[in-house]
Amino acid sequence: MSGSIQNNIRTLRFMNGEMSQAELGLRIGVTRQTIAAIEAGKYSPSLEAAFRMADVFGVPLAEVFQWQSGA
Repeated sequence: MSGSIQNNIRTLRFMNGEMSQAELGLRIGVTRQTIAAIEAGKYSPSLEAAFRMADVFGVPLAEVFQWQSGA
């Protein structure tokens, strides 16, 4: 089974007062580097971190992350 996780983090940060990666990281308990890697699709967040991001942005999890099937 192949696929990838896509995200809208950069867009959501911009729509929330141009929040920096560092600020988002601080608010969910990870480093700026971790946020950068998640945004770039190089790292998948823990389920807890994903839900925390959705909470920070005030949107459902599906608006932050989407699964793209490779099939």
